[in-house]
Amino acid sequence: MTQVHGSAVVDPHAMLDADVTIGPFCVIGPKVKIGAGSSLGAHVVVMGDTTIGRDNAVSPFCCLGGPPQDKKFAGEETQLVIGDRNTIREYCFFNTGTTQDAGVTRVGDDNWIMGYVHIAHDCVIGNHTVIANATQLAGHVHVGDHAILGGLTGVHQFVKIGAHVMSGAHGYLNQDVPPFVLCSGAPAAPHGINVEGLRRRGFDDASIAALRHAYRLLYRQKLAFDDAQRAIAEFAQGLEAAPQQAVRVFGEFLARATRGVIR
Repeated sequence: MTQVHGSAVVDPHAMLDADVTIGPFCVIGPKVKIGAGSSLGAHVVVMGDTTIGRDNAVSPFCCLGGPPQDKKFAGEETQLVIGDRNTIREYCFFNTGTTQDAGVTRVGDDNWIMGYVHIAHDCVIGNHTVIANATQLAGHVHVGDHAILGGLTGVHQFVKIGAHVMSGAHGYLNQDVPPFVLCSGAPAAPHGINVEGLRRRGFDDASIAALRHAYRLLYRQKLAFDDAQRAIAEFAQGLEAAPQQAVRVFGEFLARATRGVIR
């Protein structure tokens, strides 16, 4: 049974599924959709064209679906879409998208998003990420599955962060970060492959060894970027299926990099 606290203001056009809990002093706008089992703590504001999936837990004082912090924004119809089973802690604020991009800010499933995190317009967050306290994502940032961003990380607009990346606290990411890589610093620098994280997620030893070699080709052999890409592609051809797939993911990310990669 849906529970709405008596002090909450819920627009009659908002769509709340079964078993949604709306805490004290929340404000829910007319274009909001909230999936079954999701709960909002006290003083949460959900506005704009915002869809929140199933079984999300939103802590007090969050603001979800506010207009983008972009001077080009002129009131166009854009969206925020949040998936299922996310934990969103206190004072987070997520913006809707802009028409300069796909018009949608997306947060996937099973993410752990800590306090004071800002997810700006047109960001795309994958699944199973951990985004630590006070991390600030500028517009158009993409974060891959299982990435972990340390507390107080700042990410420049349009940066892409690959799957299984782990960044240290207080980092500044101003270029793309290839998948599987550890990084830290301001600006961020690479520090090897996220071996422990990959083992925890079931990567076998052969795949990890292959990724370490691909990393060395990019970062340790003093190759030009294009030459490193070719060397990684050639290396992948001789591998068995699982290591080959991992190295191809690494190489394909490099081919799609739009801001250069951290070096």
